Amino acid sequence: MAKDSYLVGLIGSGIGPSLSPALHQREADRQGLRYLYRLIDVDTLGVPPKAVGDLLRAARDLGFDGLNITHPCKQLVIEHLDALAPQAEALGAVNTVVFDDTGRATGHNTDVTGFAASFARGLPDAPLERIVQLGAGGAGAAVAHATLTLGAGQVTVVDALPERAAALAAQLNRHFGTGRAACAAPDRLPALLAEADGIVHATPTGMAAHPGLPLPAALLHPGLWVAEVVYRPLETELLRTARALGCATLDGGGMAVFQAADAFRLFTGREPDAVRMLADIADLAGVVGAPK
Repeated sequence: MAKDSYLVGLIGSGIGPSLSPALHQREADRQGLRYLYRLIDVDTLGVPPKAVGDLLRAARDLGFDGLNITHPCKQLVIEHLDALAPQAEALGAVNTVVFDDTGRATGHNTDVTGFAASFARGLPDAPLERIVQLGAGGAGAAVAHATLTLGAGQVTVVDALPERAAALAAQLNRHFGTGRAACAAPDRLPALLAEADGIVHATPTGMAAHPGLPLPAALLHPGLWVAEVVYRPLETELLRTARALGCATLDGGGMAVFQAADAFRLFTGREPDAVRMLADIADLAGVVGAPK
């Protein structure tokens, strides 16, 4: 018999402004479920990120059904899990943990599927031969995997830390095949964007706490599509500037919704209504302008 009551949570740092609780609980309410979503903030608790293993075990012992995991614990949690879904294993990062009836913990990554679903919905006809991606952190790794899974010809990763861009490109080439990914220094952006089909932005620039553009506006041109990972605010300066120039754009709300929908499905076994959740994110992100 299906359960009608769930206890889940989010482990991470500085997660007070997260919209995940509201997204999950609104959908659960519509489905007639009792659904408690708790924030487990390592900063509030005064423990280091590496304490994620202790927090995971405590949640399991307290009867949690699952957990979302966010920065800076997505890699640290892996050694404390019993199993990894293929996507999480390939990425080397986990953002969703599901406990089964025996307490066995399996790690998943819904950031990849979330971005892929959002992109397919929002930019269905976008050319994918040459993509430039800004950012090689946790979100960057997920969206690069997603765009290559969608059939991108090549993704060139640009990051302020050259070694991080190189490491991600090497990981992508191991997984998808030699030549599917490359890395480049920021000073190569003018040449890269002149020939690119689109740009994926995966750095914190544009969040309420980090306003501004992640690249010179003069490098944008109408031949580019622009996809954003930041969702608070939904309209970043990058999207506003790109749209004014005639670029096709994709905001970060879709990724937030589809990764949450995938996690909801994993936690409950029930099918969420992503269309309703897209309306939720527009409502929630419009009211609260704090960073993710």
